[in-house]
Amino acid sequence: MKKLFIFLLLLPLIFSAQLLSQTKSVDKGIFVKPKEGFYDEILKAIDEFENPEKPPKKSFKLDLSGMDIPTSIDEFETFWYNEPISQGQTGTCWAFATTSFLESEVYRIFGKEIKLSEMFTVYWEYIEKARWFIQERGNSFFSEGSEANAVTRMWSLYGAVPLEIYSGMQPGQKFHNHSKMYNEMNTYLQHIKSINAWNEEEALNNIKAIMNHYMGEPPDKFKFEGKEYSPKEFLSVYLKMNPDDYVSFYSMLQQPYYQKVEYEVPDNWWHSKDYYNVPLDEFMSIVKNTIKKGYSIAIGGDVSEAGYDAYAEAAVVPAFDIPSEYIDEHARQFRFSNGTTTDDHLIHIVGFQERNGTDWFLIKDSGSGSRNGNNKGYYFYHEDYIKLKITMFMVHRNAVVDILKKFNE
Repeated sequence: MKKLFIFLLLLPLIFSAQLLSQTKSVDKGIFVKPKEGFYDEILKAIDEFENPEKPPKKSFKLDLSGMDIPTSIDEFETFWYNEPISQGQTGTCWAFATTSFLESEVYRIFGKEIKLSEMFTVYWEYIEKARWFIQERGNSFFSEGSEANAVTRMWSLYGAVPLEIYSGMQPGQKFHNHSKMYNEMNTYLQHIKSINAWNEEEALNNIKAIMNHYMGEPPDKFKFEGKEYSPKEFLSVYLKMNPDDYVSFYSMLQQPYYQKVEYEVPDNWWHSKDYYNVPLDEFMSIVKNTIKKGYSIAIGGDVSEAGYDAYAEAAVVPAFDIPSEYIDEHARQFRFSNGTTTDDHLIHIVGFQERNGTDWFLIKDSGSGSRNGNNKGYYFYHEDYIKLKITMFMVHRNAVVDILKKFNE
């Protein structure tokens, strides 16, 4: 009985020891990818019923197979230029093309290789657009687009900076994207228009705040190659460029030849009347002769034709549109007047070749279409395409001294 009593006293201690000796079970959590379930099947079926798949829309294009067109940039005689870069999801071809052109000019004149910031110019162009919008009480075109002479205009007002100093992108950002920024700025401007809140200083400060968030604030001072510059000092002291040395040409019947006129398109939002209007034959002669004298050119015009093919990288005028021998100032004006020639895109001529008695031009392009072919960032333009569809170009005035003498300024 005594042993049984001792055993009963020790039993709780034995049981507790056994419990303590057992491993404690712990629940664990893990991260898993979501799995599709039956509800996803329901959503898919609803979407297929409410949004039935439509057959792909086809575009009517020129059949380029078998045509004698360039296939490589190596076929062209070229100038110095920086490699093509993408403008991303922005409407800023005007800044990319003209900046590229002016970089080539810095090299042509001074032998300096420099990559400049497109977005520094774009930033201040937006400021001036917003200022004009406010001063015009909302009766002004506020968009992402602009023209070649907007770059030289902004350089005169604000200077220029190297790309390494101001990229206009956030850390880790691969491509420019101005869609949200532009929508935010435009919404704000439309709001102040709706309430007649025309305080210019306040409005511009808010526009700057929006751009500073998306693009970063451009510098007032910066160091480059061991020296400090303001953007205007960099333009005048380092680049040694005079924006007034660059002139823009145009060729339309609707305004008098050999006069400076307004380029009547929405992206000329400040109504610049600095376009030298010349007859079409002279327009083409300037392009060809200038290129062959070693000057590159920034050009702009329409890029939405049946003979414009991003995958073949070619721009030609099909005979079913208009035969080559019929391309004249009337055919050109007709398309501009009826809206089939529009102010779509700005690009940079960086080379040329003669091919079977015809001039072809090597085009450097920042648009996404130019990266669909084998030569990333380029197109090959037939001279007829420029003659019919390119509406303007910018060049150094030294290349056109004799032409400028025909204008009474």
